[in-house]
Amino acid sequence: MPPILSIQNLYKEFFSRGNRVLAVEDLNFDIEEGEFVTIVGPSGCGKSTLLNSIIGLVQPTSGVISYRDRQLRGINTEIGYVPQSDYLYAWRTLLNNVAFPLEVRGMGQEARHAKARDYIQRVGLAGFEDHYPHELSGGMRQRANIIRTLIYDPDVILMDEPFGPLDAQTRIILQDQLLQLWEEARKTVIFITHDLVEAIALADRVVVMTSRPGTIRSVTRVDIPRPRDVFRIHGEEAFRTTFDKLWVELREEVQRSEEWMQKTAGD
Repeated sequence: MPPILSIQNLYKEFFSRGNRVLAVEDLNFDIEEGEFVTIVGPSGCGKSTLLNSIIGLVQPTSGVISYRDRQLRGINTEIGYVPQSDYLYAWRTLLNNVAFPLEVRGMGQEARHAKARDYIQRVGLAGFEDHYPHELSGGMRQRANIIRTLIYDPDVILMDEPFGPLDAQTRIILQDQLLQLWEEARKTVIFITHDLVEAIALADRVVVMTSRPGTIRSVTRVDIPRPRDVFRIHGEEAFRTTFDKLWVELREEVQRSEEWMQKTAGD
């Protein structure tokens, strides 16, 4: 079976104040249907650029991105995107925020509200349906952000550091809830994070990107059985082995990135 998503020879450059900035170069990898893939790498290595290229928010300078053997051109509405900020509509209640994608697709109010209530209940937000975003905590808003994407059932979901702004306790609770939702639907997920522990706990495979210009340094399979207990996974031998290997790689790339930034500042 062909991969659901294929990235071949991807290059993306930007021009800022007359300077050429190469964000990613010669980036190649395939994503299989139903995989949970996490991506880690130094700040500024092109992780978000990669996601924005996949969904069509930016166009590659060169290279090909294919979805179900079809070359992507422009925005792909079959792919869901969960950004770091929640972007909930301040004038809509939790229920109407979650149901909004179904409203756009023409689903009737009764049906979309019923589906939204089901997702809200799954992530422990039952009872808050009529609350507005400013009445919810950061973790609650991010749960809403995630299920607002899941509710319209995209086959591929891109997640750009969705738990980044949250405290450690809330992060691990949401990791657990995300895995439960993923186990039920087995959608294809590409998840960016700066947290190597999070990357390993969630993923089938972990991609380590190099310092800028970003390309793929390694792809490592996580041989930890599912379903996983993210609260105790750190005690497993396979977790420690994977972490030790990937930490060496990630640390080297972060150091290279810092050296490059210092050199650039000096120039």
